[in-house]
Amino acid sequence: MKEPTFSIGIEEEYMLVDRATRNLISHAPESMLPECEALLQGQVAPEFLQCQIEVGTRVCDTLGEARDDLAYLRRSVTSVANRYDLALVAASTHPFGRPSQLEHTHKARYDQLANDLQEVVRQLVISGMHIHVGIEDDDLRIDLMGQTTYILPHILALTTSSPFWRGRNTGLMSYRVSLWDGMPRTGLPEYFDSYGEYQRHIDVLVRAGVIEDATKIWWDIRPSSRYPTLEMRISDVCTRLDDALCVAAFYRCWLRMLYRLRRTNQRWRRYTLFLIKENRWRAHRYGIDEGLLDFGRGAMTPFADLVEEILELLQEDAAYFGCEQELNHMRTIVREGTSAHRQVRAYEQALAEGMEPEEAMRQVVDLLIEETLLGTEPPRQPIRSSA
Repeated sequence: MKEPTFSIGIEEEYMLVDRATRNLISHAPESMLPECEALLQGQVAPEFLQCQIEVGTRVCDTLGEARDDLAYLRRSVTSVANRYDLALVAASTHPFGRPSQLEHTHKARYDQLANDLQEVVRQLVISGMHIHVGIEDDDLRIDLMGQTTYILPHILALTTSSPFWRGRNTGLMSYRVSLWDGMPRTGLPEYFDSYGEYQRHIDVLVRAGVIEDATKIWWDIRPSSRYPTLEMRISDVCTRLDDALCVAAFYRCWLRMLYRLRRTNQRWRRYTLFLIKENRWRAHRYGIDEGLLDFGRGAMTPFADLVEEILELLQEDAAYFGCEQELNHMRTIVREGTSAHRQVRAYEQALAEGMEPEEAMRQVVDLLIEETLLGTEPPRQPIRSSA
């Protein structure tokens, strides 16, 4: 079997807020998306709701390329949004936006979704981050998907950015998952022994007229139907760019580690979905705060300890890709918290300073606007000597 390219691409969904009110916009300015499209040449697209916009990096060979491209995309969409007195927010829920005030994008695919899914899809004021890694062999893609399911709760825990919903602290670090799980064909994927078996299951739904194609399979991880990639979809969108690149490095290195095992006729143990779902819930509820189950030991393990185990396990792969710095950023996330932690802290601090809840929520949005652009500055050009 030819070694995969392990190329990488990152897709992110952002929310557009009015700078004056900090609330989500109901209708996108008609000329805004065409302006973004002219600037970004196929790397930007509308989302289901008009208050959302999606970007995607090019196919990248290194994390450095992905970082530069993603930073450029965030800056570029922000520059266009600024002309309409709008701001960009990279978070998986808006702190106080309400679905009833929003309008979906009128496009054939989205109109059909609105008709098919009714109130379920109208509640989806949520954004996510999807990471594609190039695995060109069909059967290998399915094999690695089954083994990678194990770390999906870890990825979710590292990315949580949706603690608020409709102006309330939900008590969950990723409330987005609660909303997303109301959709059909979501959650952890089934285990399949081959690509052919996977495709036969898809064909049953297509022949029955339930779905048109595999793009309507919305699992936490799936073989992309558009590219020869394995697409990770469980994560919240990371507010900080550094956090996003860390998770991309983790996912990519994990896949290469599994491929190394395969070359020596080994594999990662495949645990039941029953157990993995328990860790998925813990990540959904607590993020990195309360640890995850170690299935082998049958005991709870602090997330900081899990991170050290992961870093040791993936040391060779991080060196291979030259992404040690991005992967080691896991320790920073554990130390400083995720976007969800920072949002809750900002809200509670504002209340402690005497602000009303509505004003405190606007403070959270201000934090998100600021952190969405953190680390996206273009690299400084070296000063040339005049000698």
